[in-house]
Amino acid sequence: MKLVLRGHHLLCLQGFQGYGYDDDFVKNMTKINQARKSEGKTISITNRPDDICRSCPNLKDNLCQNHNENEKIVSMDNEVLSEFDQTTEYDSIDLFKKVENIFNSKERVSKICSKCIWHDKCLFYQKL
Repeated sequence: MKLVLRGHHLLCLQGFQGYGYDDDFVKNMTKINQARKSEGKTISITNRPDDICRSCPNLKDNLCQNHNENEKIVSMDNEVLSEFDQTTEYDSIDLFKKVENIFNSKERVSKICSKCIWHDKCLFYQKL
């Protein structure tokens, strides 16, 4: 099974520790976080709603309910995606190693993570 992930979710998954909007969201995110660690798993990257978003209670008509939030989220995605080829399917383990090597300081992720409502709970952000 191939995963489809938004750009900023490549960071979020590395810091995920069970927080989320509701139980369905947390269960889905936990499942995807486990799946992305599997050998042979492939990932396509995007700046649109992905496999994680499908369980978000704020997603309506394939957009975040709040127009300003949607713009902020797409901006976060694009900042991450600027480092990758969106037409490529990536091996999940290799992709997350690349993400960790590129986004390895608070300065490097400040434009992305500082806009996130979860940054104070995110293990990825906190370890930087």
